[in-house]
Amino acid sequence: MPKTTLRTAATLCAGALALALSACGSATTDGAAASSTAASATKTMSGEASSSAPMTDKPTSGATTDKAMAAGAYISLADYKSAMADYADTAVVLFFHASWCPDCKATDTSLTTDGVPDGLTVVKVDYDTETDLKKKYGITQQHTFVEVDPEQMAVSKWTGTKTGADILAKTA
Repeated sequence: MPKTTLRTAATLCAGALALALSACGSATTDGAAASSTAASATKTMSGEASSSAPMTDKPTSGATTDKAMAAGAYISLADYKSAMADYADTAVVLFFHASWCPDCKATDTSLTTDGVPDGLTVVKVDYDTETDLKKKYGITQQHTFVEVDPEQMAVSKWTGTKTGADILAKTA
């Protein structure tokens, strides 16, 4: 699928998420907190902002919320643990990744190349070393995704997703 189509789909998904959040009466943040969230969310696995996906703290077009949509991010588990509050305004999905897994590599390439849609944070978790997290969430195979709430409780779990837009579409 062409990158333009993926970006359009990601933008539409982000807009739908923003509308859903505004309908639920989500909490608002002050401008400083929104800017801080957007700034820290632009960090990717390499520590740099992704240039292929829009990373902005402006609402997605069509959004009716009074707060900015948090920029999408693909980050390491260590980065997430050190600044969990910065990602509270996004859907947080743990991606149990193994370096030897072809599907994991394809998803990793997609997330780093095409970016992550606004409103989504994907946390890369090493399947081979994070045994406590695997046990906590009942992970039995690599390439598994777990959406977590701010208290780190599992909201949903699935396997097989390959792109940021597909991951966002699976979130609650």
